[in-house]
Amino acid sequence: MSETVLKQIAALEKLSHTEVQERWRTLLGAEPPRYSKAFMVKRLAHRLQELAHGGLSRDTRDQMDRLLDEAGYDELAGKRRRRRRREDIPVLGTRLVREWEGERHEVTVVQKGFEYRGRRYRSLSAIANTITGGHWNGKVFFGLRRGRGRDGS
Repeated sequence: MSETVLKQIAALEKLSHTEVQERWRTLLGAEPPRYSKAFMVKRLAHRLQELAHGGLSRDTRDQMDRLLDEAGYDELAGKRRRRRRREDIPVLGTRLVREWEGERHEVTVVQKGFEYRGRRYRSLSAIANTITGGHWNGKVFFGLRRGRGRDGS
């Protein structure tokens, strides 16, 4: 890290809260949040380093956004979103059993999908299509919903 960046970071500690807020506006181009001076100084120090040495690559930022989204975090608010269980999907661990052409097929509901014969699937439809070789609505095939036109057998 260059000496000038270190000096700028050290100088942040000596600023008043109002001066830190003004520095926030200058470096980040936005109104400062209602956070403590200590937090804002840390964020401004990071910003000074970004400006001097470059930030994260686009790929890294995209990967972080994807991970935060998968974990249920709201990017803008920085808060965890409340995840609601989809009412049409059975709870984790539920076993769905279906007989097709004389063969028994068992599917287990797992985190973020389903498991069938040791393989994970994102949807019941993909499993139903694997079993039948045709296009099926997975919820209809496994009896979780009534279908239109097909009797589910």
